[in-house]
Amino acid sequence: MESSALNGRLPDFLGLGVQKGGTTTLQKLLEQHPGAFLPAAKELHYFSLRFAEGEVWYREQFVPAIAAQRCGEITPYYLFHPEVPARVHALLPHARLIVLLRDPVDRALSQYFHSRRLGFETLSLEQALAAEPERLRGFVTALRAADGRHRSHQEHSYLSRSRYEQQLPVWEALYPSDQLLVLRSEDLFQRPAFVWKRVLEHLELPIVPLPQLSAPANAGRGEAVMVSSEVRRSLRAKLEPTYSWAAESYGLEWR
Repeated sequence: MESSALNGRLPDFLGLGVQKGGTTTLQKLLEQHPGAFLPAAKELHYFSLRFAEGEVWYREQFVPAIAAQRCGEITPYYLFHPEVPARVHALLPHARLIVLLRDPVDRALSQYFHSRRLGFETLSLEQALAAEPERLRGFVTALRAADGRHRSHQEHSYLSRSRYEQQLPVWEALYPSDQLLVLRSEDLFQRPAFVWKRVLEHLELPIVPLPQLSAPANAGRGEAVMVSSEVRRSLRAKLEPTYSWAAESYGLEWR
């Protein structure tokens, strides 16, 4: 193993998701804690898109950390990628995990408009939702490879990514509850000091005042407010199993 890798540590914690759920804001906050080290580039994607790079590459990302710091990284695709839980547990069985869950309908709509802004999506909202099952066909096989990719699984998975009850139980089966912190994204924005304290306690970092951010990081442009109440009701009905599961499993509710 190369000398840089010998000096590079493995993470003490991971931010698993969700996409469009406040993970960039969490990254910006933790970057300002003197006891935490996160690589400058958010979303390393080691366990998802760059697993073929190998452990040496992964360790190299944490070489700049000092001994007193706890290392971590945040990649919101980790929660949704089917191969990631086993890969993470094999390398980091004692890691602390953080999951931010946003209102499932709001998250799905935010992802859609995010993909539109980036040029990943050309279909209308209704067309994209209808096309999702066909677009996702074959992702299980495609993602098994260490360098596997499936474009639509990453970019066109609007409803599927909001099915938290299909994703978190896999992690719950691998990690004890004291290693997994599940929070509402909305609380990060509405009660940031409360969430900040819970995150620091979970990561066993010294409690410090909430760092200041000028605005929520990576926020959208509010396009979702134009979505009709009829479409929202339809999405809510499709995602009702997710709402019920979140309330029963974690006491998380969205009106």
